[in-house]
Amino acid sequence: MKYNKVYIDGFHAELPENIITSEQVENQLSSVYERLKLPEGRLEMFSGIKERRYWPEGTMPSDVSSAAGESILKKLNIPKDEIDAVIHCSVCRDFLEPATASVVHSKLGLSNKCVNFDISNACLGMLSGISVLADMIQSGRIRRGLLVAGEIGYPLLQQTIQHLNSDESLTRKSFKPHFASLTIGSAAAAIVVSHEDFATENSHQLLGVSDYAYTEYNHLCQGNSDQGMGKSSSPLMETDSEELLIKGIEAAGQCWNKFLDEFNWSQEDIDRCCTHQVGTAHSRLLYERIGISEDLDYTTFPFLGNCGSASLPLTTALASDNNHLQKGHNVALLGIGSGINCTMLALKW
Repeated sequence: MKYNKVYIDGFHAELPENIITSEQVENQLSSVYERLKLPEGRLEMFSGIKERRYWPEGTMPSDVSSAAGESILKKLNIPKDEIDAVIHCSVCRDFLEPATASVVHSKLGLSNKCVNFDISNACLGMLSGISVLADMIQSGRIRRGLLVAGEIGYPLLQQTIQHLNSDESLTRKSFKPHFASLTIGSAAAAIVVSHEDFATENSHQLLGVSDYAYTEYNHLCQGNSDQGMGKSSSPLMETDSEELLIKGIEAAGQCWNKFLDEFNWSQEDIDRCCTHQVGTAHSRLLYERIGISEDLDYTTFPFLGNCGSASLPLTTALASDNNHLQKGHNVALLGIGSGINCTMLALKW
């Protein structure tokens, strides 16, 4: 899908202060490691993740999503009455009903005419949100929209550690589906998407979006909880990490070919990429598959872990803040989410 009237005014990252290293995670699993004869350091060695961050216990997704939304509106000097839609795009939500976006809408004090709803699409939530807002803008329904995501990974990490420590029948084989849950971090992100009439010299043109669905593999990563992610939640997730990696890269390859064809780009036309950050193997295999240099990427997983739907937008925000993205660059945002679904965005920075 191509767009000719849609711009992204900015990306914002909101990061927690609390740090938990992979070594600290393994220390909490010392009895499991000893019983299963697992080598110390395997978590960082296999994932490339040295540390991840977490919000204080009891923090709700809407708290940090709202903070990210408030920050980006102030940073871009955008009046709140210009926001016609706000979409909450996290894996984590305050509750099953109502939409967490309604809490964010209220916390931010947005207009009564501002439509608000949630999008749930695993780690692709924010990219799906961009597509939805772009369609709404292109059709003339809205002028400007706000996307937010607030991922609260600590309950999943702690519940996984508790589960592994309490399972006396645990084997190396039954440990593996929980490995990915130990790489999860927390963060929040926000994006503003606008009609070209609102664009400034610092806005980035959204050229279009490509999607690819590989949903016969939706079973490779599944969570058991469809509830809030606050203090009382107890989620668990099981992931076939190896197969998910293989099939995810296959999906990305198919989406990449479609992406290049739709925008008449070659590999040489891509100046920079930002991706959903998972770990070392994912990044290496993704860039091998699409045939471009890893030097075009901006890496955040070693110090943030996998931050779900906030990962790609916060990586883009940090890449911009650190001048990795320059005006005039052709930028590809590459997202892969469990499901398996793949979404790629073309931007003129």
